[in-house]
This record gives sequence, C-alpha cells and structure tokens, in this order.
Amino acid sequence: MNKFDKYKKGIITIEIQSHIPEKFINLLWKNEIQIKNIRKKSITTMTMDINLKDYNRIEEIAKRTKTKIKILNRRGLTFFLIKVRKRTALVFGSLLFVFILYYLSTFIWRIDIQTENNLSPYEIRQQLMSYGIVPGISKNKINVYELQDKMLKSNNDSIMYFRARIEGSRLIVNAIEKTPPPNMITETEPCNLVAKKDAEIVRVFTAAGTATVKKGDMVKAGQIIVKGEQGKDGSTYAVHAKGSVYARTFYEEIKEVPLKGIKKEKTGNKIENIYVEIMGKRIYLKNSLNKFKTYDKIIENSSFIKKEIYEETKEINYSLDVDAVTKSTSDELFSKIIESLDKTVKIQDKNIYTESSGDNLRVRVLIIAEENIAIEEKLQ
Repeated sequence: MNKFDKYKKGIITIEIQSHIPEKFINLLWKNEIQIKNIRKKSITTMTMDINLKDYNRIEEIAKRTKTKIKILNRRGLTFFLIKVRKRTALVFGSLLFVFILYYLSTFIWRIDIQTENNLSPYEIRQQLMSYGIVPGISKNKINVYELQDKMLKSNNDSIMYFRARIEGSRLIVNAIEKTPPPNMITETEPCNLVAKKDAEIVRVFTAAGTATVKKGDMVKAGQIIVKGEQGKDGSTYAVHAKGSVYARTFYEEIKEVPLKGIKKEKTGNKIENIYVEIMGKRIYLKNSLNKFKTYDKIIENSSFIKKEIYEETKEINYSLDVDAVTKSTSDELFSKIIESLDKTVKIQDKNIYTESSGDNLRVRVLIIAEENIAIEEKLQ
C-alpha cells in the first residue's frame, strides 16, 4: 500500500524526467488521470499539478515508461493535517498558552489608586482589602457600581467623589476628599477690607467703613485698605466694611528659549515588542532586537498584553529666528497669564522685554491690569 492511499484530497506538484515526456502525459490522459498547470522546463523535463489520490497510478505508469518523478510541492487540507499530527505537542502548547493568557486576563493584577491632597491611598487600599478586593481577584467578583456606593456611604464625612473602573488587568480608583467650606463672614459681623495683592491704588469707593488709602498709594498684600470702623475720634464703632478698591496690578511671566542647539527628530523607523507580565515577570510574545543608536521608548501597559515601542531618532542642528521666537513665546506667555485671571480683571497694557544670553533668548511679558483688590478679613 502506498503511503498516500489513506488520504483522498490534496494537490501535488511533480517534476517528471523522460526521453519523451509527451508520451508519459498521453498515457496519463488515456488512463483518465487529471493533470493541470503543465509547464515545460526542457526537452526532457516538465512540471505539473496532480491530485493526491492519483499518485499511486501515476507511479505505476512512470515505472513502465522509465520516467523519474520528483515531488516539488504539496498543498491542501490533507498535508496540513499531516503537519499537525507531526507537531501535536507544539499545537497543544500553543493552544494551552492562549488559554492561559485568556484565563489570566479575567483577573485583576494591579490596583491603581489616585487621590488628592490629604486623602491617603493607603487608607483606600486597606478599605478595599476589607471588601476582599486585592490583586488576583476575578473581575466577575467586582461590581464597580456597588463598590462606589459602599465607599461613599462608609466614608461620607471624608470622601466627596469616588469612582472605580476596570481597564485590562487593572482596577483604577479615583477619590476626592471633602473640603469644608471656608469660614464665611456674615453681613452683620464687623470686618476690614484688605488688599489681596501688591498694587497701586486707582480709586476707592466705600459704602461702610473708613478708607485708609487714596489714589496713587502703593499697598502690600494683606494691608488694610478700608477699616471696619466708623465715627469720629473718641466715638467710633465697629462695622462690616463694604466697598470696592480698584488698583493697578501687575502680572509677569518669563521664559528662556534656546535659539541654537541640537534636537532629536524621529526618523519614522520603529520596532515593537509585545509581552505579558505575570507575577512581576515579563513573558515576551514578540521580542525584536533594538539596533537603534538613539531612540524614544514608549510603554503601553493599559491592557493585559503590553507593548514596548522603540522609535528611532536622529540629532539635528537648528537655528531659530529671533523675531519669530519673540512673537510665539510672548503670545504663549500672554495666553498663560490671561487664563489665570478673573473675568472682572481689565487689561490696561502689555509690555514685552527680550534679553539675549549666549544662544538663549529670555522673553519677559508684563501685563498691567486694573481690578478690585478688596477682600474681607475679620477684625482682630
């Protein structure tokens, strides 16, 4: 029995060598054997595609005609199954590895806690542990909505906002503590008006209290500008000072920009390494050799399967135009100042100063504004 007899489907590309190859082909056709893609390589050599099931009969005809047969290629489901049978361990190992990856991806392996100010991530982590939420817990055991309700109810006095979400194999927790409202001064409680910043007085309006400054005076932050007191000497009484004190204020931003130097530029070439991290150890699914001399490294670890991306860079010399740098930098600094100002602040003037220092340009933007600088302060 021929080794191919037990298979029915498959295509074989063979090469035949015969003194008269055409006679061999005629015999195949005479025996109703299908052949395709006949190609003549030389006078005595041809290649063709045959069905695997006909190989036994072709081999017999070849013996009778003293024709040599050489198998060049095999394709089809039959040969794929033969390869699979020969590599059972490899296929099983691959399937097992994929299953393990999928199984491990159903667990939380890391808990990231983000808090603000005085709220301790340690306290949040301890409370999560008391609920049974620790690294290694199954995702199915975590209901983020129930967790949020529990945390807010049990920390009603200290936590104002709590949010939990699952990203890949991580549980990300965001918590914001409650901030008590500032001590407000009631309308009837005596108080002074003080300057909230250094400034030059422009005009003063008072509805209650006694002004202690006038136009042109320079005041410091915290200085009393309207005293919570009314009446004449020897007959004064405390009041809740009211009024507006408009003053000229100054806002400044400075930035030093290099005009010449060497900078990195990406070439467009990059390589990626793919890995999973289990118990602190990396298992690489794809690990390419990094041959770049200079590069930027980017790590994407938001999911169970992580990436290392290496982007090649090269160093180039650059030289910038002074006028262009002055304009772009001053616009940037001006926008930065404006974003920090209250809408009630009126811009009076804008001054730009530049100073060269070696290959650097120092840009200074000074804004002169007018605003109400009066804020309430309790009487001491």
